[in-house]
Formats: sequence, C-alpha cells, structure tokens
Amino acid sequence: MDTTQHNSNAWDKKVEEGSRYTQAVSSEVIEKSKSGEWAITVTTEKTVPRDWFPKYIKGLKILCLASGGGQQAPVLAAAGADVTVTDISKKQLEQDEKVAKRSGLTIKTVQGNMSDLSDFEDEYFDIVVNPVSNLFVKDVYPVWNEISRVLKNKGILIAGFTNPLLWIFDDNLERKGILDVKHSIPSSTLDYLPENDVQDYINSSQTIEYAHTLEDQIQGQIDAGFVITGFFEDDFGGTRILDKHIKTFIATRATKIKID
Repeated sequence: MDTTQHNSNAWDKKVEEGSRYTQAVSSEVIEKSKSGEWAITVTTEKTVPRDWFPKYIKGLKILCLASGGGQQAPVLAAAGADVTVTDISKKQLEQDEKVAKRSGLTIKTVQGNMSDLSDFEDEYFDIVVNPVSNLFVKDVYPVWNEISRVLKNKGILIAGFTNPLLWIFDDNLERKGILDVKHSIPSSTLDYLPENDVQDYINSSQTIEYAHTLEDQIQGQIDAGFVITGFFEDDFGGTRILDKHIKTFIATRATKIKID
C-alpha cells in the first residue's frame, strides 16, 4: 500500500477533527513574533533555544519540513524569515495559508513528501526546521540526505523525533498507566496488530507510524554530512506515565559541513 498517501489522508482527517498539531497559532502570537518575541517547538512542550538560531533571521531562507498546521512557519515568517513550508497534507498546509492571509504574512506552501525534496534546488535554504514527523516514513536516511542537499554549507538543521523507547510498550495499556514491553525496534504500527485487525486499522484512516532506531536518527544525520551541535529531550508534559521515567522526544541542532 501507499503509506504516504494513507498518511496524507489521515492528517487531513486530523485537521477536520482539530487535533493538537493541526491548531494554528493565534493572532497574538504572530504580533509578538513581529516585534521580536518569538519561539517555536519541534517536539511537544519545550521551545527551541533561541541560540539554536542565528541572532537575526530576517531574510534567511527557512524550510519548515513536514511542518504544516500553522504553527512553526507563520511564527518564523512573522519574525522576518523567507519561509517555505512543505507537508504531505493539503489541509495542514491550508492552516498555514489561513494564518498568512489573516496576519498579512508571506509563506510559500508546497505539498510533498519529506523523503523527496526535488521541488527545491541544491543548497538553497539557510535553515531547515523539521518537527517530530519522520515517524511517518519507513526510512529516515533519504530524509536526512535530502535535507543536506537543499541546505547551504554551514546551514542549520533543527529536528525533532521520537525516542524509540516509546514504541516498545503497548500503547493502549501505557495510556491506562500500565507499562507492558511488547514491541521491538525498528517496527511499524501495522507490525503491532493481529493480522485480522490490519485492514480495519487501515480503513480507520489512522496514521501509520514507524519506530526508528537512535542510530538511524543520529548517525543518519552524521552520515548525511551534519555535525550535531545541540541536543535536548522532551516529554508529554506529565500527561503520560512514561513521563515519570524517561523523556520520549528528542531535538537536535545540526550544522551541515561540506567536505570537498
């Protein structure tokens, strides 16, 4: 099956349902961003440290990758950056377009797959911002390689991704406060289901997710030509039992180093 198209449809549905990561920022947030008081997230709760960005971002070309929903892109555009946002979900991109129209911002939107950035030229962007999203692709290496290709030398990648430990537990039981180790890494949502339930899950239009190893997440960036220059962990904000034991999200800052 075409999991990219499936997840595109699933995210369109999430927009219709008003889930958290489809809710655009307010006019108040945009006005503060225009005055220099801006911040974004690429994980769940923590904001990205300001010193992960250059002191001035006005005029910098920023790609918000798999980042539709009207959250990161409008803030960075309001702060003065030249922003492009790409996402597999048309309705997620419409959230960015609505904020841009509402608040008088210029944001370019491009529907596409994060593993194939052929719409963009080599070494075009100064910064790529990639919130937690590579769990929706089977192989993260093409993502890191494409990001490296479109970034300028010494360009910055700010990425969020899932700590694979989150995936080893039965998700339904964990939400009930029970930690039951059931799954291995790497794996996917469909691997966790009894064979008779797979088609029902697909028909339910829920996202298909992939649990990647930390080696693929971090060494994958290094192999693509990046040097890791920043790191922090995040969690669900205390709403899940796992928050008591470990952080389940990771953010990295990386710099592209071109070797001739």
